[in-house]
Amino acid sequence: MKVKYLLPVVLFTLTISQLCAQGTAFGLKGGLTLGVQKWNGFDQDPLFKYHGAISAESLDETAQFSIFAQAGYHLKGSALRNQNFLDQNGNFYRLSAQEFIFKNISVVLGGKRKYDLSDAMKGYYLFGLRGDYTVGTNLDQYKEANSFNGGLFYPDNGFVRKWNYGVTLGGGFEFAFGELVGVLLEITVNPDFSYQYKQPAIPNVRDPYTGQNRTIQERTIRNVTFEITAGFRLLRKVEYID
Repeated sequence: MKVKYLLPVVLFTLTISQLCAQGTAFGLKGGLTLGVQKWNGFDQDPLFKYHGAISAESLDETAQFSIFAQAGYHLKGSALRNQNFLDQNGNFYRLSAQEFIFKNISVVLGGKRKYDLSDAMKGYYLFGLRGDYTVGTNLDQYKEANSFNGGLFYPDNGFVRKWNYGVTLGGGFEFAFGELVGVLLEITVNPDFSYQYKQPAIPNVRDPYTGQNRTIQERTIRNVTFEITAGFRLLRKVEYID
């Protein structure tokens, strides 16, 4: 991720941390992402990528609820696998996996409800409102194929919507390894409510999988990701002395 995108993420998280009067739990985490999309109502194959994030969370050991802010870098999208391709000579051959990747900065504001499971472990579930900004894609690699097929059979950067929004839902566990250090493990699902990509219908496009011309229907694509995340928690406690 470029430094110019990382700096506002860091400033955002640090600003939120100043609102936490009792103390702050800072998080550094990352993990695996499974991205899914539907194109024209048809399911694509999943995209297997990764994500990373930093977070700040209110810290009050007497409360079972906390608020948090999180900002991170997430690779979203989908893939096509085990597809046969028809070349210019009429020969079919098997393509390698084709990935359609959207590189997003995600910011989440939300809350956690926690439950004591033992002296050193807590379980929690979370809900957050999320905003995304797309800083790049890999769609340029399909320009030559689109040109050969006489139209936009594959997605094109011209129809990518950079600003998107959705929610984050999930839960996990926190493990304390001392008074000021801990780790976490969580699972989340992150559906978008807005379209990451919207393209009008395009007629007379060559289908590279059949060799026949067809109309590409209006293409509206939303992201949904499933994430498994592990990370560290660093606690900053505030003590008031009379």
